[in-house]
Amino acid sequence: MPKNNLRKVLLEAVEEGFSSLGDSPKRAIFFHLESSFGIGKDNIPANLTEFSKALEKIFGPGASYLEKLIAERFYKKLGLELEETEEWNFLEYVNNVEKRLLLKRET
Repeated sequence: MPKNNLRKVLLEAVEEGFSSLGDSPKRAIFFHLESSFGIGKDNIPANLTEFSKALEKIFGPGASYLEKLIAERFYKKLGLELEETEEWNFLEYVNNVEKRLLLKRET
C-alpha cells in the first residue's frame, strides 16, 4: 500500500476515533490541535509524535484510551488484527502496521 494511502487510512481512523466522542467534541479537538499545537487535521499523519503529545496534554491519562481506539480502527481498516501490547504506545502501533504490511507484501 502506498504511503499516501496509509496516511489517508490513518486520518480516517483518527476522525472515527474522535467521532466516538460526538461531533461537537470531535470538532473541538481538531480546532484545539490546530490552534494550540499547530497540528492541522491533514498534517496529523506526518506529525504523529506531536499529535500524541498534544492528546496527552488535552486528555491526560485518558489519551491512551483514545489512541488505542484510533489504533484499533486503523488496524481494522487495513484488515489487520490489533495485538495489544501493554508496553507499546500509539507510535509503536502505527509503526507496527507499516512493518506488517511490508512483510505481507514480501510473502
